[in-house]
Amino acid sequence: MAENGKLATVFGGSGFVGRYIVWSLARKGYRVRAAVRRPDLAGYLQPMGVVGQIYGVQANLRFADSIARAVEGAEVVINAVGILAPSGAQTFEALHAEGAARVAKAAKEAGAARLVHISAIGADAASASRYARTKAEGERATFAEFSTAQILRPSIVFGPEDEFFNRFASMARMSPFLPLIGGGGTKFQPVFVGDVGQAAANAATGAGKTGTIYELGGPEIFTFRDLLEVTLRYADRRRLLLPIPFGVAKLMAILSSPLPNSLRPITLDQVRLLQSDNVVSEAAKKEGRTIEALGVERPASIDGIVPDYLERFKPKGQYAHYHN
Repeated sequence: MAENGKLATVFGGSGFVGRYIVWSLARKGYRVRAAVRRPDLAGYLQPMGVVGQIYGVQANLRFADSIARAVEGAEVVINAVGILAPSGAQTFEALHAEGAARVAKAAKEAGAARLVHISAIGADAASASRYARTKAEGERATFAEFSTAQILRPSIVFGPEDEFFNRFASMARMSPFLPLIGGGGTKFQPVFVGDVGQAAANAATGAGKTGTIYELGGPEIFTFRDLLEVTLRYADRRRLLLPIPFGVAKLMAILSSPLPNSLRPITLDQVRLLQSDNVVSEAAKKEGRTIEALGVERPASIDGIVPDYLERFKPKGQYAHYHN
């Protein structure tokens, strides 16, 4: 992990996806500046590199001055900031759209050689979902400011800190059923967060074509029902899968809107997202705009990753299988 002397700035470097990008860049020898709102809480990133290789700086995508300071001197800039639900001033528009524009503009003005922007499969300016619409706006703004940027659109991302498998496994501890929103037919192509981090780092350091959108998916496609069944199997729980029509789910989301995001079972925007499949498009496959094109030749499957971190949700707890 000898340093190559080059500097990379990762916005959202302490987040779920960002921390794996930081690790991947450090393995390539980059000095990594993790631009986050609370650098005092990002100290756990430092052991991912050698002494002094990784450090946090304060930055907020709502404030252009902090972004400009964070990208100063950086050869590589990666924007991994994203939210699943708005909270206060941290809105979809402020972060996904306006924030993306500010990062791209600052990267260009700072003379960065490469810019990688993390978006999401399903980004669509015409979507009923604000999440999907603002992701599309962020992509457009990124290309407008930095035409040679690379945009990565992952499907649902899984890993030890994810908010999908962990959330439903936790729910299965207490609830006698898990909700099959819309009947559970929505399709996903889960991709391992470590593979997303590697793909982003590879793109930032020369892999793939500039000015291109890549769609990142894992080796298998699952329905929502499949994923809940997998969650129950790995957590060793037996629960009823209760079909809930989209209309009823939207009503539930509206009624629970006064609650904090951490206590809400689902938001209205997330219900709208579940009405569309979330898989790599045929066009992306045909044109070679997939994770494999960014140097991840064998994306990890959920069977090889998820069982380990869902073991703690088993009835007898973690490590129970070691006992007779």
